[in-house]
Amino acid sequence: MEKKNTVPTMKDVACEAGVALGTVSKVVNGLPVGKIYKQRVEDAIDKLGYQVNSYAQGMKSGKTYTVALMVPNTVNPFLAELTNEINIELQKRNYRMLLCTTDQNPEVEQEYITMVRKSKVDGIIGLTYSDDLIIGEDLPFVSIDRIINSSIPCVSSDNFAGGQMAAEKLADLGCHNVAFLRIGSSLNNEPNKRKAGFENGCLKRNLKYSMKILDDSEPMEHFYPFFEEHMTHGKLEFDGLPAGFLCLWRNYSGAGVRK
Repeated sequence: MEKKNTVPTMKDVACEAGVALGTVSKVVNGLPVGKIYKQRVEDAIDKLGYQVNSYAQGMKSGKTYTVALMVPNTVNPFLAELTNEINIELQKRNYRMLLCTTDQNPEVEQEYITMVRKSKVDGIIGLTYSDDLIIGEDLPFVSIDRIINSSIPCVSSDNFAGGQMAAEKLADLGCHNVAFLRIGSSLNNEPNKRKAGFENGCLKRNLKYSMKILDDSEPMEHFYPFFEEHMTHGKLEFDGLPAGFLCLWRNYSGAGVRK
């Protein structure tokens, strides 16, 4: 009778390597063993094609080596690159990433938090704009760019310095009258500091500036009246705009929106 193929077990690895079962367990769980024994176990794992049951391993160790990443979407180029870089860094540390896209829907965000809690992941990295999420103190959570509360760490860039650098760069390019456009938020977000940084940069370099900040629920087209207010004989009075809004101006001026 032909022998059926069976899935190799930890006992099979121990037998192949000629070591105790406990030695195999230490190797697969990353615990220190003698160099020779470690190599024999790894060789046996490769030869037999043994697959570590990471879920069972996590149940025993209290760690799943899985982190959930919660972002609005991966269509936005910045968010797509951020997602990729976070995944790379997690892989370097032998962690897997569970991707959760929310479309900035508070109910979806809360559902994901409940889901990952039940899945026993080791923690969540979240970029969220909801102001009433229930996270819980027992769930490790790292926030991106938004201060949720004093017990949740927040990771962000230096938004004040970034805003100041943008204004000073426009001055270096010879601009004299610039505009700061932004879709803001009423939440306590780190990116809100860009406005103060931009103002500070303009004051340092004696730049004339105007600002228009929309609520995060308003469409981009609501910037158009601002453009109209700063037009003279069909020409925009500003000689400098943040790079992200040049396309908005081109769409406005090139699509026959002007009266």
